[in-house]
Amino acid sequence: MFQSLLNLFFPEVCLGCSQLLLAGEKTICLHCRHEIPQTLHHLNPDNEAYRKFYGKIPVNHVSAFAFYHKKGLLQPIIHALKYQEMQEVGTLFGQWYASDLKQLDIISQMDLIVPVPLHPRKLKERGYNQVISFGKSLSEELKIPLIESLLIRTVYSKTQTKKNLLGRTEVQKQNIFDVVEPEKFSGQHILLIDDVLTTGSTLEACCRALLKIPEVKISIVCMAMSQ
Repeated sequence: MFQSLLNLFFPEVCLGCSQLLLAGEKTICLHCRHEIPQTLHHLNPDNEAYRKFYGKIPVNHVSAFAFYHKKGLLQPIIHALKYQEMQEVGTLFGQWYASDLKQLDIISQMDLIVPVPLHPRKLKERGYNQVISFGKSLSEELKIPLIESLLIRTVYSKTQTKKNLLGRTEVQKQNIFDVVEPEKFSGQHILLIDDVLTTGSTLEACCRALLKIPEVKISIVCMAMSQ
């Protein structure tokens, strides 16, 4: 009853097109859901996301659910997730992409889901890590535990979107991430997750830290990939 009254005075709108959501729709309308430009990376192991890391970091699988374009459909949706506390976006993307990832044999080989962490200062400023809801959703759907404390960020830096290309590529050369108790996770296959894959510099820096774990295997999944 209370929710019905709330919706009457403050109706929910789609984060993609700002139109009123119909009954049964939540966060993103059905039309926008079908208009999201999916990458179909899960159907092609040698995809463009995987090639960003090829020859740089030993990764077993890399994929993203959708393509991200500036001023495109996903921009306001991802912005709402990162800066407006709309964490249900991550939950939805996790549910959607999990249905595709379940088709892959390699998923059954993965032991842990690990999110790209925020520096404690950034976490305090924002109040939450926007990747966690995506990770929790994937964890529930894929039956793979989410470990938030394995990877830590030791250096505070500006938001990636505010850096130029040179600034982003410099990130991968810095030791800005570290692993807590690497021996404890020896031989594990880790699924590293993030929101948007751009140059891959942050994820590469994360992978370099994860390689401190003896005999580790690494795969990467993102909500979106900048194109």
